Amino acid sequence: MATYFDRVEAAAAWLRGRLGEPPSVAVVLGSGLSSFAENVRGGTRIPYERIPGWPVSRVVGHPGFAVAGTVAGRRVLALAGRVHAYEGLDMPAVTFAVRALGRLGVTTLILTNAAGGINPRFSRGALMLVEDHVNFTGANPLIGPNDERFGRRFPDMSQVYSVRLRRIAQDTAQAMGLALEHGTYIGVTGPSYETPAEIKAFRTLGADAVGMSTVAEALAARHMGIEVLAISCISNMAAGMTVHPVTEEEVLETTSRVRAEFVALLEGIIGRI
Repeated sequence: MATYFDRVEAAAAWLRGRLGEPPSVAVVLGSGLSSFAENVRGGTRIPYERIPGWPVSRVVGHPGFAVAGTVAGRRVLALAGRVHAYEGLDMPAVTFAVRALGRLGVTTLILTNAAGGINPRFSRGALMLVEDHVNFTGANPLIGPNDERFGRRFPDMSQVYSVRLRRIAQDTAQAMGLALEHGTYIGVTGPSYETPAEIKAFRTLGADAVGMSTVAEALAARHMGIEVLAISCISNMAAGMTVHPVTEEEVLETTSRVRAEFVALLEGIIGRI
């Protein structure tokens, strides 16, 4: 029976055989943010179903395809959608794509997500540069036997999100005249949105935004030595922050509204890497 490493390696080899020169930069596009994939030039579009072993999301806002091409003159692989633990998947499945990207040769990973705003200074539609995270999922993708071909048993996580890449992102936003928030992201499992009491507790823990993805991917990427940048779109204010209930429709409406700014920021960052 094929091991997890074998399955990851098979997916990477399949992509390598179809993409030619491997991209050094990859972007994972979160809920409602897949429009960036349309800006990948000369793109080769590959449905996830075609890639051996690649998990496919059935969640609205995650269309499920990869596009390889160029952005700002750089070879890029954009993933339009991701899978989540709340779909009933384990950590190896949730991080499969990131593992395959690392074996493919990706050295820089940009993670994006739609998140609930906890910091009262934030507003719907704000873009937040993730400076750090709190893993509140109760799981870690590195639990279990360690395969040294992926990385070390005890990887350092004192700088999950690259200072160099964060500086590039801030400089890009400043050149655009775009206000870019900074903060800590707390990862939860979902799929239910958080209660007001949970949001109050998360604020006490120092979190500025909350979401159901990104953390496991970032941990797996750093385990493999991949440089990571993460950007959250504050798609809604979290429970208890307003009198309105949180809905999926609100999330997708907000990400659609900030599409132009989001795409321009990503293009600018990639051009400066």
